[in-house]
Amino acid sequence: MSIQSILTEAREWRRLRIDPAWSAVAVIFVVLALVVPQQAASSAVFTAKAVWGVLPFFVLSIALAAYAKATGAENLIARAFSGRPELMVLFASLMGALSPFCSCGVIPIVAALLASGVPLAPVMAFWLASPLMDPSMFAITTGVLGLPFAVAKTVAAIAIGLLGGFGVLALQRSGALTGSPLQEGVGNGGCAGSKIRNPKDVVWRYWQEPARRETFWAGARGNALFLGKWLIVAFALESLMVAYVPGDLIAGVAGDGGFVSILSATLVGIPSYLNGNAALPLVAGLMDKGMAPGAAMAFLVGGGVTSIPAALAVWGVAKRQVFAAYLAFAILGALLSGIAFQLVAG
Repeated sequence: MSIQSILTEAREWRRLRIDPAWSAVAVIFVVLALVVPQQAASSAVFTAKAVWGVLPFFVLSIALAAYAKATGAENLIARAFSGRPELMVLFASLMGALSPFCSCGVIPIVAALLASGVPLAPVMAFWLASPLMDPSMFAITTGVLGLPFAVAKTVAAIAIGLLGGFGVLALQRSGALTGSPLQEGVGNGGCAGSKIRNPKDVVWRYWQEPARRETFWAGARGNALFLGKWLIVAFALESLMVAYVPGDLIAGVAGDGGFVSILSATLVGIPSYLNGNAALPLVAGLMDKGMAPGAAMAFLVGGGVTSIPAALAVWGVAKRQVFAAYLAFAILGALLSGIAFQLVAG
């Protein structure tokens, strides 16, 4: 079964389920209204103010994502994978930090690249950098956590891509990670594969073509709904965190910015990180409660690459030694990013 058919089945299954984000919002406020009505009102006001506060960045984020879709900017990805391996690693890391793919959405692209014969080193660089940052997420991160944090996370994304890419080159030159990196029977990425094999020109002035204009507005509507509902969930949860989580608890566990707290945040991010946009307000709440900047960075970076859905997707398409390398570089990169950011910001 190809990776494209797996993702198609997953999307069909999701359509049959109740939307988890809106369900979570309903459950939170219904329970609060029944148990602590005063907190229900406080949480509603907190959520509304928080959404209003990030609204300009929200609109910018939606516009950037829709523009990338309408122009076909994803076709630029294939151009990063040509030349010497070292240059490919560099360009793949940069392209990964600019590409609009989440940790699971990047899998078909990766499968297509590897099936097309692109070396593992630059693919690993792109693989690791892509889920961590893109122009849309940069805008939201700036609105929620501030411009310095957004810039630092972008630098971390590129650095982790470089770490993984050059790390794979070193392992291959020592005799490790030889042979095909894909599992037997994995397809070539479906429609993603066609974009890699036959990239089309990017149409920056998309508004001159009616079909691309419709793509822009359809993308804007879809992204606004998706991003908006998860931000509402996250801000509602942040309101509860502010109300009920003792500040000294967070400060005591992850507030000193030491190695143990940053390592703990890195490892905790693996099972608990579910959505890149929803994680931002929660981390903002944790930082307000005393979480160290380095621990916050480690949580976002480690969780963004190694969350359980992403890890399962990698496990399904890559051979075990490649999966182990992916996981090791992601965890090491998150840990180093947290330590470096703590030294700068602490």
